[in-house]
Amino acid sequence: QVQLVESGGGLVQAGGSLRLSCAASGRTFSLYYMGWFRQAPGKEREFVAAISSSGHITAYADSVKGRFTISRDNAKNMAYLQMNSLKPEDTAVYYCAAKSSPSIEYNYWGQGTQVTVSS
Repeated sequence: QVQLVESGGGLVQAGGSLRLSCAASGRTFSLYYMGWFRQAPGKEREFVAAISSSGHITAYADSVKGRFTISRDNAKNMAYLQMNSLKPEDTAVYYCAAKSSPSIEYNYWGQGTQVTVSS
């Protein structure tokens, strides 16, 4: 079991930056694959980025590639999403997620944090 709590969202102007944090409970955080997803009003939730349990492998949605960076600190049970060059279309609720294996769906989710990018 793992519980996830996101923080770091807020209001930022286009071109600005934010860093989202995801605090995880549990002693086995280092075994979990972590991901970030987002959901904009009226749209379905979409994948943003993912990182392997070791942190050596990352993946990004095309829409954020080159602007966002996912990372983790297993010693602190934390995952992060550094968001640079933000655009109004990045406005959404951002969710942190975890899963114990790359071959299954994410089955642990945080409550979400709002990111609003003004033009």
